[in-house]
Amino acid sequence: MRIRFIAGGCVLVLLAAADGRAHHSAAGIDRSRTVTIEGAVKEFRWQNPHSFMQIDVPDDRGGTVTWTLEMTAPSFLIRAGWTRSTVKAGDAVTAVVRPLLNGNPGGLFVSVTAADGKTYTERGRPQE
Repeated sequence: MRIRFIAGGCVLVLLAAADGRAHHSAAGIDRSRTVTIEGAVKEFRWQNPHSFMQIDVPDDRGGTVTWTLEMTAPSFLIRAGWTRSTVKAGDAVTAVVRPLLNGNPGGLFVSVTAADGKTYTERGRPQE
């Protein structure tokens, strides 16, 4: 009976570890380069396990393309000087992003510079 309990616990731990690795995979991200985009915040979600931001970026045809940027958890953002209202819909921003490999408009967030000139990252305090 005790062996079954221990074996069952080990199986649960292994399954949880496999999910964690899959969830945090960055296989679709081009980590070798960054791109800079300028536009207006469409949406900023302060949520777990990852916050995210959508930015409407003007294109060369007079329209807009919405970029979706995956961020880290609010607990890390708070330590880096963020609040849930650091950026909000309509704010003009410049963002640095590690883009998606498939060319779609999105990627991993690196930094954002707000209209007031402050630059926010996920790990460091705001810089002017």
